[in-house]
Amino acid sequence: MIAYLTTLIVLVSVAALVGLALNFQWGVAGLVNFGVVGFVALGAYTAALLSPPLGWVGGMIAAATLCAIASTFLALLSIRLGDDYLAIVTIGFGEIVRILLLNEDWLTGGALGIPNIPRPFVSLAPAGNYDVVLLPFALLLVAAVYLVLETLVRSPFGRVLRAVRDDATAASALGKPVLLLRVKAFAIGGAAMGVAGSLHAFYLTYIDPSQFTSIITAYAFMAVIAGGRGSNTGLLIGAGTIMTLIEATRFLKDVMQVIDGAQLSALRLGAIGLGIVLLLILRPQGLLPEPHRRAREFFPTEKGGQ
Repeated sequence: MIAYLTTLIVLVSVAALVGLALNFQWGVAGLVNFGVVGFVALGAYTAALLSPPLGWVGGMIAAATLCAIASTFLALLSIRLGDDYLAIVTIGFGEIVRILLLNEDWLTGGALGIPNIPRPFVSLAPAGNYDVVLLPFALLLVAAVYLVLETLVRSPFGRVLRAVRDDATAASALGKPVLLLRVKAFAIGGAAMGVAGSLHAFYLTYIDPSQFTSIITAYAFMAVIAGGRGSNTGLLIGAGTIMTLIEATRFLKDVMQVIDGAQLSALRLGAIGLGIVLLLILRPQGLLPEPHRRAREFFPTEKGGQ
């Protein structure tokens, strides 16, 4: 039971990292990224390939850096043309990454993947009980990324990003570098996805292309929508809710023994989809909406209205 709970918490941690990244790109900056799975896969494979020579810290830093560079490149290619083009380019990027991972055997191992990925702090774990180290590591990683992104969101940079999201033309008229701001936001989100991919690789110690499907992108959007677009705290709640529902529905087969594995999979996705639809109808702003600061918070008045 403890092992299962550890697995669930680590899966929630990975989903939270991916969701935080997407929330910063889409929720705060208004940049649609349908290639989330490509960035997660790129981060996972970078960490898997570079951790043996550089150590796990170097592998994670390299994963975050490479994903940030890829995000910057994609943003510069398409962001001047509009959000629709960025969405199309990110879809293409995810497919390109999948094809490269599957066919470049000399680098990625092809369909066989990469085994024996080094884990962080293995020497600190008791024999046969690595979960004692993995669990706090995953939670600390989520907390660190959350604090960094939340600090950015609450800073002047985050306020300008929301202004660009709500009305890019008005922000540009006020002298704000809209293109540069969007590229920075997309790169920061890409770096966080690289960190998520690294945690995925470290946890499993084996990765292959079949682990990175479009459902990862769908889960990320579900978490952002459920938690509340633009709210990092809401995202954590949304990611935890979505992943818990996904894992909890695995036990439906024990209750409904007349269904087989394929029917169970379809029923699980249908139940989760129905839950998202009901949430959008009953609470379209999400479980914990993005906080909106009032003008008087920035321009406090004296007592008595003077």
